[in-house]
Amino acid sequence: MSTHIYKRKIYSKMLDWKQRSAGKTALLIEGARRIGKSTIAEEFAKNEYDDYLIIDFSNVGSEVIKLFDDISDLQYFFLSLQALTGKKLADGKSVIIFDEIQFCPKARQAIKHLVKDGRYDYIETGSLISIKRNINNILIPSEERRLSMYPLDFEEFLWAIDKESAFELIRYSFNKLKPLGDGVNREMMKLFRLYMIIGGMPQAISEYLDTSDFSAIDDVKRDILNLYIEDFRKIDDKGRAATIFRSIPAELSRNTMRYRVGGTIENARLSRLGEIFADINDSHTVNFAFHTSDPNVAFALHARYDFFKMFLADTGLFITLAFMDRDFTDNELYRKLLLDKLPTDLGYVYENVVAQLLQTAGHSLYYTTFKTGDEQNQRNYEIDFLISRKDKICPIEVKSSGYKSHKSLDEFQHKYSSRIAHRYLLYTKDIRKEEDIICLPVYMAGLL
Repeated sequence: MSTHIYKRKIYSKMLDWKQRSAGKTALLIEGARRIGKSTIAEEFAKNEYDDYLIIDFSNVGSEVIKLFDDISDLQYFFLSLQALTGKKLADGKSVIIFDEIQFCPKARQAIKHLVKDGRYDYIETGSLISIKRNINNILIPSEERRLSMYPLDFEEFLWAIDKESAFELIRYSFNKLKPLGDGVNREMMKLFRLYMIIGGMPQAISEYLDTSDFSAIDDVKRDILNLYIEDFRKIDDKGRAATIFRSIPAELSRNTMRYRVGGTIENARLSRLGEIFADINDSHTVNFAFHTSDPNVAFALHARYDFFKMFLADTGLFITLAFMDRDFTDNELYRKLLLDKLPTDLGYVYENVVAQLLQTAGHSLYYTTFKTGDEQNQRNYEIDFLISRKDKICPIEVKSSGYKSHKSLDEFQHKYSSRIAHRYLLYTKDIRKEEDIICLPVYMAGLL
């Protein structure tokens, strides 16, 4: 496989850190494995510094690891580091990258003193789930700025496949609420379905660019999923974390209002598995959407953290995970997505990609359920996602087709009209406005 370096939005945030920090903090890039943390760190170092040194703690020699046992004499520390790595860096113009920092907790603890020394800048990369498991008996440095990194979003995906102008048109249409036209919308939906199938993992995109072989792409995604599952088995040797992770597509397919622990692990209770769910959340492989009982701007104040849904952080991985027990050729989701024949009972795939794009755009994920009518004629409704706009909220309903029914949005309007800024229906057709409901093609979700 050839090497591809992808343009990523996190790069501008890293530039902002470098300019604002001016050496006063280190940068910690955290996220799931295989999303490109090491690659973006090295690319940034190449472009923004005169020189750099990468210490990959997953395979560095023990001599380097031992240097962090005692950093009381920093002059000795740096001279020894130069001797062991064969690299001499220019003071004030260089950066040292601590890659896979979770494998050397003492190096993370040393950040406080290294930053204070001021000789170099420092960038750390790591998986939060592993970082948390390796911080016993060390002092967590306050001289860190954290950035979360995610799989490529739809815009970044279009950059990667050389379709940058397509998203410029999408953004213009969104900002002006100007229809694209049925023909253009169909082409954008084809690209979006391709994104859903491949996903935003750099290795999967590279396989697509190199081979255009969906079977080979699926193999790459299976390898990543197996890596995640093995990680979960390491933190929970009873296999519960791995079972919960693997059950996400099945739980969403049941169209229930919450993730049911008892439906996945026999006789299990959420109250007894709280630490496991916290670890799953910290892995950045999953996006949690929490139920809010009183939908208002301060969603978190009324959130129920024992009442939630889980989505995979990457929809390409989600589709593969749903069929991990079958050969690629049996994966009906691939075929139906490619042919735009996804039935309504597979609409949870679209919910997953909307969750992914909203999370990547900086929204915490919340949803709500409510009832209307008297006791004898009571109806249950659900709003898929809620986001805030200044002092108002915006309910979002997701459709896997061009069907424009929006009963939940209508009932929500009746119940909470004074709180609402805009109502959004995300579906597969062109942009349009229906009274105060803004109907958007689903590929615009990341612009909300």
